[in-house]
Amino acid sequence: MVGRHAARSRRAALTALGALVLTTLPAAAAAAPPPVPGAQPGAARTVGAGQAPAQMLRAMQRDLNLTPGQATARLVNEAEAGTRAGMLRNALGDRFAGAWVSGATAAELTVATTDAADTAAIRAQGAEAAVVERGLGELRAVKEKLDAAAVRTRTPETPVWYVDVKANRVMVQATSERAASAFVKAAGIAGQGVGVRVSPDRPRVLADLVGGDAYYIDGQARCSIGFSVTKDDQQGFATAGHCGTPGATTTGFNEADQGTFEASTFPVKDMAWVGVNADWAATPDVQAEGGEKVQVAGSVEALVGASVCRSGSTTGWHCGTVQQHDTSVSYPQGTVGGLTETTVCAEPGDSGGPFVAGAQAQGTTSGGSGDCTNGGTTFYQPINPLLSDFGLTLKTTSASAGTPAPQDNAAADAWAAGRVYEAGATVSHAGLRYRCLQNHQAQGVWSPESTPALWQRV
Repeated sequence: MVGRHAARSRRAALTALGALVLTTLPAAAAAAPPPVPGAQPGAARTVGAGQAPAQMLRAMQRDLNLTPGQATARLVNEAEAGTRAGMLRNALGDRFAGAWVSGATAAELTVATTDAADTAAIRAQGAEAAVVERGLGELRAVKEKLDAAAVRTRTPETPVWYVDVKANRVMVQATSERAASAFVKAAGIAGQGVGVRVSPDRPRVLADLVGGDAYYIDGQARCSIGFSVTKDDQQGFATAGHCGTPGATTTGFNEADQGTFEASTFPVKDMAWVGVNADWAATPDVQAEGGEKVQVAGSVEALVGASVCRSGSTTGWHCGTVQQHDTSVSYPQGTVGGLTETTVCAEPGDSGGPFVAGAQAQGTTSGGSGDCTNGGTTFYQPINPLLSDFGLTLKTTSASAGTPAPQDNAAADAWAAGRVYEAGATVSHAGLRYRCLQNHQAQGVWSPESTPALWQRV
């Protein structure tokens, strides 16, 4: 277990991965290209986790009840775990059933597999192995049936459903067992191990009509700016789709004209972007506490169990942890899929605001339940699908001038800055082949040979 070893042992396991990860896998794994031996990925350095801003570390200490040393160690451990999990995901193929981190400093990485023969290879990577019944692909197929059923029979009594990788099953949150049973039956998945969590919570989107900071839509509803983005020569920002429809105008916190919603999707997804006028400039900044700012360096997706912090115009800067990805939420306005559930609190007006993990952009606030007095649950729209769907480039500290706009993921085999890559995707670069380890938008300085935390030579 990683949590029982010193940091030096964990680094040694990372260095040895290329030589060890496939040595004990069964013959069925032969189709998966073996990792190439090489230097330790150095994920913390690559994604900036080792240089976290003081504002983030202070908020993590407050909201996650950590010491200063634990907060710093947690970000480094989470970054390294993401790379190790990506390598094992590629090696295990269809047998991969999910990964998550745990412990106060996220020092314990667990990787689930459907084949006990993979245990030695997983442990050689410094992770704990969980042998389970269903692969991640099978679980997602079950959840997709719930998504389809929600289109036909959406009900407020079953507002949330998701893949729970830790429990190796699909979960339905409902106001009663009866409501959950009816939903499962309508989806045709009775007897497929779907779990039920009974809760009175009914998530709602977090826009409101109260004046304050951030930006206003058509002079009335208030939401929060997410991340600065660019498209060709147009600057703007990503935000929540439920905040405005295409063509809606926005004004800024200073009541000055700001921009126009260029594209918006809600429900199904909860994403939008606003193009701004020449009075506003895109920056990699995110508001933290006391008027201070943190900056984003990229959009590498955090694992389940990882720490995340959120900024919003109503409640400011708060932190928590990722509970699960690929969550579907039935709001009163319709169902939204592909969200990430967190323990971070939020309130009306925080919608559209940014979630960050270390120096990496994660997503924009969608909705939730509870508040920042008593605690609650908040969902965010992951940033990478938003960037890909709308053809946007995230404004970051690491993006070099002239970074090209994103391209169609299927349009070319060659690696390109600005394109959004999902774990498992393969590219060619400088005459070599690489496989993606973690979901992210490629930055101009993140070419595959220079970012072993994100790309594995095949």
